[in-house]
Amino acid sequence: MAYNLKEIVANKPPVFVSGHRMCAGCGAPVVARMIMRALKEGDHTVVSNATGCMEVSTCIYPYNSWDCSYIHTAFECAAATCSGAEAAYKALKRKGKLPEDEHTKFITFGGDGGTYDIGLQSLSGAMERGHDMTYVCYDNGAYMNTGIQRSSATPKFADTTTSPAGEVIPGKMQVRKDLTEIMASHHLPYVAQTAAIMNFKDLYEKSEKAIYTEGPTFLNVLSPCPRGWGYPTDELMKINKLAVDTCYWPLYEVVDGKYKITYKPAKKLPIEEFLRPQRRFKHMFKPGNEWMIEEFQKEVDKRWEELLALEAISEQHLVNNE
Repeated sequence: MAYNLKEIVANKPPVFVSGHRMCAGCGAPVVARMIMRALKEGDHTVVSNATGCMEVSTCIYPYNSWDCSYIHTAFECAAATCSGAEAAYKALKRKGKLPEDEHTKFITFGGDGGTYDIGLQSLSGAMERGHDMTYVCYDNGAYMNTGIQRSSATPKFADTTTSPAGEVIPGKMQVRKDLTEIMASHHLPYVAQTAAIMNFKDLYEKSEKAIYTEGPTFLNVLSPCPRGWGYPTDELMKINKLAVDTCYWPLYEVVDGKYKITYKPAKKLPIEEFLRPQRRFKHMFKPGNEWMIEEFQKEVDKRWEELLALEAISEQHLVNNE
């Protein structure tokens, strides 16, 4: 369906409103506002929000930045809370206690700490049970709210307070978990990876698909953190673009198991273009540490080639079925 994104952004009443206390240059509020704009006017929404930066900054009693039903829940159970609300809604519908024409959508927001790590069990359970809900991970690559500790979303060699780059270790020693692929392996009807503001059209369209696809859906959204990543607050757009153009964070979707890359850089940039502007990677550019950049590049290239192969298999499958 044709639409004008500028008109939607300018004229559609926001569900995630102003007044939050998120840091300048943070990707999370941009993510929340655009995703909530994908809701159709008149649809009621229940948001379950895991403890984290977004929760502590948007729901400070007696203030609230959510113009919808909002539940703050613990790190480990945001998906379970949302799935319970969705199940209760369905029960009320069956019993005739809610109007037939009443439409409610269920959305969970969690950071990578509350999604990749602490909340993974309840997320996997909610997805496996098939609840009609959308889970959104705003991935800033560490436990930023509690002091920049490493998470399983933290990229290898990143300097954090629990993986400090120094004489003993060169930052985090493990590669980043690929949660988008883990969710795709749950055989969900819709899974997508996108970025905060590198491409508003990509974020908006994937959000709309996720919210209005029946069943459990998952969005993994890169959400840079100026405090934890160490970039100037006015470079949020630049950091997002470099993450995508180096293929560190590919934009793609998986629809009923079929892969489609939604953005392919005309010229794939070397990974150092993404690493260099960030303070958390500055040690990688010291003389003698070139091997770290080379190893990082190999991992990015490997995952990009795997994704291209999955897309090629999906395209061939479509051809064979025509």
